[in-house]
Amino acid sequence: MDWDNLRFFLELARAGTLTAAARRLGVDHTTVARRLQALEKQAGATLFTREADGHRLTEAGQRLLPGAQAMERAAQQLALGAPATGDGPAGVVRLGATEGFGTTLLAPRLAWLTRQHPGLTLDLLALPRLLHLSRREADIVISLERPRHETVVVTRLSDYALHLYGQREYLARRPLIQRREDLRHHAFVSYVDDLLFTKELQFLGELHQPARFALRSTSISAQLEAVRAGAGLAVLPAFLADQDPTLARVLPAEGRFIRTFWMSMPGEIRHQPAIQAVWGFLRQAVAEMQPRLLPP
Repeated sequence: MDWDNLRFFLELARAGTLTAAARRLGVDHTTVARRLQALEKQAGATLFTREADGHRLTEAGQRLLPGAQAMERAAQQLALGAPATGDGPAGVVRLGATEGFGTTLLAPRLAWLTRQHPGLTLDLLALPRLLHLSRREADIVISLERPRHETVVVTRLSDYALHLYGQREYLARRPLIQRREDLRHHAFVSYVDDLLFTKELQFLGELHQPARFALRSTSISAQLEAVRAGAGLAVLPAFLADQDPTLARVLPAEGRFIRTFWMSMPGEIRHQPAIQAVWGFLRQAVAEMQPRLLPP
């Protein structure tokens, strides 16, 4: 069979919809449909059923899937100059995560995973917004809210701590902070309220309502840089801010918050080898991160 057509078949099997598969392949959805029709003509069978929420493999499609995955592994290993052994998970897995967590903690560890499995390609979407499994924007999503959809597989990945921080030089030249009331003398850095993608990032209402904000941003990285530059105080993840010696915690007891990372995936892809490999790796990697995620 034509490998190019099989490549489109695999992406549609993973993504579930023509639109999502097209986005992952960088083509128009009509191209995916045309390639699928050509492959079904070659196979002499219908490979997907068209349902209201997308495309699902037929029995013929399920029989074709292992062979197509083996061809994909062989093609990727040959492209890397490695022998086509067919061992190990292969394919593209799209992982969605919050910006700070994905960029700082996940990216280095995912790089290790791809070195161990050359046939695996990881798309890391480290974005300051909610990613939707129902729209197939990602295969695995790490979010701050627990998904409620009954067809989604969900696990509690880890709690993590956030604290109120300020730059040490800023704190030295501004009024001393010994209790909550002292926060009224300070400017704050935070999120843009009407662009906040989850209520789990609303912290200051529990601590202090600022008179003014020095800077607001949808990006936690931008907030971190603003605090480092002395713009004001901000609630930041400890796994980011504790690594910076120029920052200090403010009101350590009252300015501490705990939030939870949830990991989820569509139930219909849970048995795919590449998905299982990434899912299991993330659970183990995050377990090893506990001292950084929940420092004293």
